[in-house]
Amino acid sequence: MVKLDLHIEGMHCGACAIGIQMLTTQMEGVNSAEVDYEGKKGTIEFDADKVTKEEIIKTIGELGYTAS
Repeated sequence: MVKLDLHIEGMHCGACAIGIQMLTTQMEGVNSAEVDYEGKKGTIEFDADKVTKEEIIKTIGELGYTAS
């Protein structure tokens, strides 16, 4: 498992964080995701053989947030 720490911009409330968390955990290869609205950050654990960091960042971007 690979642990990815992201800075996430564009969240307006706790529901935004929950939405990101729900979407990323549904991705194939993602084991867990924790998103913190207050800290504007997320930690995602994933299997690098099934999904890439770039795919995760792109998926978050499609929701209208900026992850880096």
